[in-house]
Amino acid sequence: MPLRTRTSPIRPDGLTGPPAHAQGPRQPGTAVDLAATARHLAGERTLWAGLVDFDPISRYYARVAAESDHEAWLLTWLPGQGTEWHDHGQSAGSFIVLHGQLTERVATPSGLDGAPQVEKGARRLRTGQQRTFGPSYVHHVSNVGPDLAISLHVYAPRLTVMTTYAVSSGNLHPVEVQQKGVDW
Repeated sequence: MPLRTRTSPIRPDGLTGPPAHAQGPRQPGTAVDLAATARHLAGERTLWAGLVDFDPISRYYARVAAESDHEAWLLTWLPGQGTEWHDHGQSAGSFIVLHGQLTERVATPSGLDGAPQVEKGARRLRTGQQRTFGPSYVHHVSNVGPDLAISLHVYAPRLTVMTTYAVSSGNLHPVEVQQKGVDW
């Protein structure tokens, strides 16, 4: 089932994220400092608080910022909700937990065919904790706890494709390439 979504109000300058001067230094390979932008948006509670919603069927998401060089999404997670294994195409990203706790599992390229292999263990991310990653990063994020969770995700360049993966013998194999405007 598709995820529910809605977008945030537009700023007076016609954009939806923080002004360029509020973004901090740029990281190599990206047009925006993703970690700083995620922290900035997380601190702008009035920007995203009115977008918080929960869907008992599927994870809920709402776009918070849509700039020419990056975008940001608010995601909410009921207990038991999670993503499929996925990448973000050629986009780098950073996400911060705004409320609750999320669990992240990561896969790294390995073997002769370069198929991502699921790493052992999982990372628990609590309120205020952040993960920043480059292009081709493959992970699975879920809310395995008993409480609601909210997170904010920033991507640069803006997302255009995401590949989902299935696990077989500890390796991941592509299942579907989802395209912006078609699948979300």
